[in-house]
Amino acid sequence: MRKMMLALLTLLLVVGLVPAAAADSRLAAARAATARYHDIGAALADGYVSTVECVALPGGEAMGVHFIKPALLDTTLDVRQPEVLLYEPRANGKGFRLVGVEYLQVDSDQDLSTSDGTIFLGQPLVGPMPGHGPGMPIHQELHVWVWRHNPAGMFAQFNAAVRCP
Repeated sequence: MRKMMLALLTLLLVVGLVPAAAADSRLAAARAATARYHDIGAALADGYVSTVECVALPGGEAMGVHFIKPALLDTTLDVRQPEVLLYEPRANGKGFRLVGVEYLQVDSDQDLSTSDGTIFLGQPLVGPMPGHGPGMPIHQELHVWVWRHNPAGMFAQFNAAVRCP
């Protein structure tokens, strides 16, 4: 009986580690695919467009400035091609620092009362929500802080370590 319990416990531990290991490899892929965007010129050359506004909560937590690639706005998600890059304005006002990415999935039926129920990187997407600007569709999203530690967690919407001027 003891051997059977030990085998079951081992199986549960191994099964529990597989999704975590898979998520870790996908996060590594996201970092590798976006490393070139530390140079904001590379992001602009690849079609990312700034939303200009630095998004922050009154308490100080922030998302930073969103750079969106309109050509990627659809119902599919690819860890190597984030729809949005998240940048923090540098304190000296000169340039930006890449802090994270956002995966944005256009809602399949464009109905705020239903959810596509998408799980990505082991996390449920946040939404559906209205677009944040003219022409932006109803969507679900997932922030991933691959370039700046987030005290609230890798997938939290806002990051207390990111500042807006």
